[in-house]
Amino acid sequence: MQSLNAICGFTAGTAVPEPERSSCVRGWSRSNTPINPTRLNRSRKAMGWGWLINSDGRHNLLAYGLILPQVILDAPTKGCLNIHASLLPRWRGAAPIHRAIMAGDLVTGVCVMQMEAGLDTGPVLETVRTEILESDTTGVLHDRLSLIGRDAILGVLADGISAEAVEQKADEILYAPKIDKLEAEVDWTRTAVEVDQHIRGLSPSPGAWTMVRGQRVKLLMSSVSEGTGDAGIALDETLRVACGSGAVNLVRLQRAGKEAMDWDTFLQGFTIVKGARFGRTRE
Repeated sequence: MQSLNAICGFTAGTAVPEPERSSCVRGWSRSNTPINPTRLNRSRKAMGWGWLINSDGRHNLLAYGLILPQVILDAPTKGCLNIHASLLPRWRGAAPIHRAIMAGDLVTGVCVMQMEAGLDTGPVLETVRTEILESDTTGVLHDRLSLIGRDAILGVLADGISAEAVEQKADEILYAPKIDKLEAEVDWTRTAVEVDQHIRGLSPSPGAWTMVRGQRVKLLMSSVSEGTGDAGIALDETLRVACGSGAVNLVRLQRAGKEAMDWDTFLQGFTIVKGARFGRTRE
């Protein structure tokens, strides 16, 4: 939304929201009509959409969620630009922020690229890097990259796309597929660092989860800690849980039908004693 507002303020144009796929064929809806950007608001529905902005003879794509057909790419006289939340060609695809944290990347960033028909394949006009902090979740990093992307696209537009586009290196391509629900479950046999990255990378959505006391609990924030024990066993009564090696502190959690809570508030209504098992018993 930061980039959307910035582009709409930079130059006049129209904005087209991502089509509602349930009501269309191959992702396109006949009811999908342009709107005046000045009439946009920060409603929950608007914040969840991607946008195709047509301004000054150029398409600017913001989290649109669809690969545009060639006829659309060829329509604007000055080409199409896309803001992508990774250091291309690393993490092409739907979930670049999730995958960067889950993989333990130390650095990520934003690329402004010229669009082609392929999935995030176009040459890059601008790259801005930022460190991934040990406290970053996907939600926190998303917000930071949104601000970086806003400034990056405005800089490219202000310069009239004078920068030389750099082709992506074929030997550095890595894809970031959409998060599958099945991979959200925590595997406590992994190292503490990997479990922590898994939890933070899936927060706030879809949310890493585990079973404890017969209930499914989302884990929304964690930190690496010291400790040894059988994987998935609570080492004390402060939600420090043993992993394959090391341990993690569970900092923020959410039970089904409840609000997310910090660990101490969570324990007031859901007691977890030392020795309690997290995760399903695996045969």
